[in-house]
Amino acid sequence: MSKKELKMKLPTVDDLFSTEEQRQEAKLTKIYDIPISEIDEFPDHPFKVRDDEDMRDLIESIRDHGVITPATVRKKEDGRYEMISGHRRKRACELLGMETLRCEAVEMTKEEATIMMVDSNNQRSVIAPCDKGKAYRMRMEALNRQGKRTDLTCHPVGQKLKPINSRDELAGSVTDSARQISRYIRLTYLVPELQQFVDAGRMKLRPAVELSYLDEDAQRDVVDLIDETEAFPSHDQAIRIREAFDSGELDYDKVGEIMREQKPNQKKTIAFNYERIAGLIPKELTEREQEDYIVKALEHYNRYLQRQRDNAR
Repeated sequence: MSKKELKMKLPTVDDLFSTEEQRQEAKLTKIYDIPISEIDEFPDHPFKVRDDEDMRDLIESIRDHGVITPATVRKKEDGRYEMISGHRRKRACELLGMETLRCEAVEMTKEEATIMMVDSNNQRSVIAPCDKGKAYRMRMEALNRQGKRTDLTCHPVGQKLKPINSRDELAGSVTDSARQISRYIRLTYLVPELQQFVDAGRMKLRPAVELSYLDEDAQRDVVDLIDETEAFPSHDQAIRIREAFDSGELDYDKVGEIMREQKPNQKKTIAFNYERIAGLIPKELTEREQEDYIVKALEHYNRYLQRQRDNAR
């Protein structure tokens, strides 16, 4: 009989001296008060933690009631912990001078932790577009890595060897469509200055996506022209800037030529101090009729000036 045939799986000490109930209890996640100094941030965490009004409300809630929902962490190989969900709670506790944070400790792979981190933070009511793009990109990359390891996929056995379309899989678990997810992810390819414009609401999503296909030098030309013209490219302008880049015809002057074009929403309008002209306009006229009255008056005055010039010749 070979050594291989004699090899037997012996019960562990835990199996011999614990009940089934105790073994099942050991598998459950545990809630601990973990020192904040032992909890590290999630690497490249895409969601910014801001000391804003929502943070002040969270601080007041924790001060009055404590941490109601535990944060979620995972134990690292070096014995420290990695934050998965609860970055804002951790920050609030730090600002309150608390030394520990109530946490649920879970066992997860890096990919599983990434997916959970993105999903839990996606429940926030307000997420900056570029933060969302970074989060979606991280989650898709984690899904792709899981696809390469069939033991990590959640598909039925018969489907494990089929390639995973991570974008479609992600779209099935969030409110954004696959196309919209792609747009958000494109924002991660913008230079920081353009990302700030998008997150501040100064630049629209669609033109920003087009500009994301430019290289860094071309994007910085756009940034300089935005500062110079005090205007942002429209979607149509961004498309033409990208087309010029793709054809190798884009330089600083070309960007300026396109961006200096007058857009429909940039046409100048004239505002009057109504008190200065109120006594010159019949009171019974409607607002639309007042505009027509002013235009006709200006036309009449212009003809008067023209006659004056003709008589002076």
